[in-house]
Amino acid sequence: MSFGLYAIGFAILIAGLTYAAYLVHMPAHWIVVGAIVLLGVGILSAVKATRQKDPSE
Repeated sequence: MSFGLYAIGFAILIAGLTYAAYLVHMPAHWIVVGAIVLLGVGILSAVKATRQKDPSE
């Protein structure tokens, strides 16, 4: 559940930043690159934040 909330939040963030970049007339290829980088950062952050700790042996 928490991974889903993280993913939805990051998707909203990416959509907002992409729209803002479009409004300031940034070249489309840089908008795509930025969105892909943010998507990767979002996935890494969500996995790190929601990962279960391994039990100590």
